[in-house]
Order: sequence, then C-alpha cells, then structure tokens
Amino acid sequence: MSGINSILKIFLPKDRVFYQLFEEVATTVVEMSHLLKKLVKEPSFEEREKIIAQIEDLEHKNDDLTHKIFTELSRNFITPFDREDIHYLANAMDDVADYIFASAKKINFYRVDPLHESFSKFADLIAQGSENIKTAIFELKDMKNMRQITDALVRVNSIENQADDVFDMSIERLFATESDAKEVIKKREIYQVMENATDKCEDAANVIESIIVKYA
Repeated sequence: MSGINSILKIFLPKDRVFYQLFEEVATTVVEMSHLLKKLVKEPSFEEREKIIAQIEDLEHKNDDLTHKIFTELSRNFITPFDREDIHYLANAMDDVADYIFASAKKINFYRVDPLHESFSKFADLIAQGSENIKTAIFELKDMKNMRQITDALVRVNSIENQADDVFDMSIERLFATESDAKEVIKKREIYQVMENATDKCEDAANVIESIIVKYA
C-alpha cells in the first residue's frame, strides 16, 4: 500500500503534496488527543503505560510528517500558500502533538491520579481544538466552504479561552484543597502543559486565518 501511495505522490502536483501532508498531520494529532482522553479515564498505571506508548508512536509519526513538510518546502519552488505560513503551521501542529505527548508522560511520570475533573476537562478541550483544526485544514485545499473554516477557527479561539478558565479554576482549587506541596507542584505543571496544548491549537488557527485572508 505504501508503494502505491509513493507512486501516487509522483503524479500529484507538487503544491498539492502539502495539503496531503497537513491532512495526515491533523489526523495524527486528533488520534493522539483521543488517546489522551482515554488515558485520563484509565485508573490502571500499567494500562496507561500502554496508551502512552501508542501516543508516543503517533508523536514519532507526526515528527516524520513534519520533517517531510520541511523537506518539500526546501525542494519545491511552487507552494500553495506563503512559505512562512507553511513553516508556522507545521511548527504549531508539531507543538500540539508534543504537548499532548508531554501531558500523557507527566501523568504517569509524576504518578498522579488522572481521574480528576480538571484533567478530563483539559483532555476534552484539547480533543475539541484538534478536531476543529483538522476540519479547517481539510477545507484548505479548495477553500470552497469558507464558513466551515471560519466557524472552526472561532471554535478553537473559544476553546482556548475555556482552557484558560479551567486552568485558573484548577489552580485555585488545587491550592485550596491540596496540602501536599509536592502534589501541588506536580499537578500544576501538568495543568500548564495541557493548557499549552490548547494555546498551540490557537496558534495553528491563527496561521490558517492568515492563509484564508490572503488567498480566499
């Protein structure tokens, strides 16, 4: 199957390769976000380890896709939109993947109980942000459904604002209810990493907005 895909890529217009790669990246990030949602509902440390291994595999896949985007960028004179926008979007999506993986790793590394409302809320928001970015990216290749793109980007901005509120409330509750200073430090760091994932979704949304303003 990979051989067929390689042959098909030869016949793709060179500027179309970028759309295919970004769609693969967006799909991979969504898969990672769904696994993170599964992780924060899993009580078993050992089962979480298995989920983290799956997330890590997808993170490596995303790294390879990002590398391919940069390789195509250096190789191709013709690109579907500004080279700097391709670069920024690839980096933003890579950052989302990195923060999802970091969130998963830290939950087990610090041996915190992930079955907590704040972790669940953050994981849901990360998944929602990733799904809306995927929606927008899949519409970029023809830009026929501008309303669908702009609605998805508006939702990403709203999700990031919700994540800010969840972070503030989680920190407030943490200081009010947790007497163990080590637990405060560990949980606060995980909250921050998860909130950063939503920030990076917003960064990706801002790049996509820049693209559609220039080319729609």
